[in-house]
Amino acid sequence: MAAEFKTKYITPEIKLSVFEDELFKTEAHFDHHMLIWFMSGETKIIQAGNTYTFNAGDIFLIPRNQVVTVVNYPKDGLPHKTVAMHLTTDRLRKFYSNLNVGPMRPASDKIYQFDNHPLLQSCLASLVPYFDMQDGFPEAIASMKINEALTILRTTDSHIDSILANFETPGKVDLVKFMQSHFMFNLPLEKFGYLTGRSLSTFNRDFRKMFNETPQKWLTTKRLELAHYQITQYSKKPADIYLEVGFEDLSHFSYAFKKHFGYIPTTLIKRQA
Repeated sequence: MAAEFKTKYITPEIKLSVFEDELFKTEAHFDHHMLIWFMSGETKIIQAGNTYTFNAGDIFLIPRNQVVTVVNYPKDGLPHKTVAMHLTTDRLRKFYSNLNVGPMRPASDKIYQFDNHPLLQSCLASLVPYFDMQDGFPEAIASMKINEALTILRTTDSHIDSILANFETPGKVDLVKFMQSHFMFNLPLEKFGYLTGRSLSTFNRDFRKMFNETPQKWLTTKRLELAHYQITQYSKKPADIYLEVGFEDLSHFSYAFKKHFGYIPTTLIKRQA
């Protein structure tokens, strides 16, 4: 049976998402900051070096241009259900145009958690009835709601301007360092190029020069080696790790694993028993 995932937008910037199957996983690179309120369910978000778990009532902000793996689960008999705001660069430029922003801290790639903040929860919860409207949602009200959320964020965290008022695009970064930290994210090569400040052709050229092989071959090898390490060192099951190391399908993971190592991943588990 196909997974049932529903997303309803009341504006291009405000959406309600509902997922009712056992699991929904995606690799994501967000072009906009995402402010998310959990109504029910559970989400695991995996960054390079960090893993977060969110449950009903949690509110968090994912900064733009971050690469994450998102795994969504229903929980306690309830669907995975969230309200989210896309905080676009255009919207933020307008919001900050008449504000005096103090000295900016270096931007952080961490996910910001707001611990069931009552003002944020009230703001986001007030959007829920609008998803049942048959007529269009007035832009004036949408702007008011987004500006309300931004004002609460600034009141809650005095350093949030360093994220929200930073309109820079990714610059050219150390390719080796970036790929060593992000190889487990199953993104198109064009996206890897963008995040490292390169066109696709420049990314491929620089990659071959630095790693002496194609990006796809290197990525597959690194993901399989990580899976091998997770199984041997932490006794993890293939079904528990194939998503986290960058594979979309368990059977494809097992096939690639056997092709690379000469045996299926469950062989490692049997050896440890």
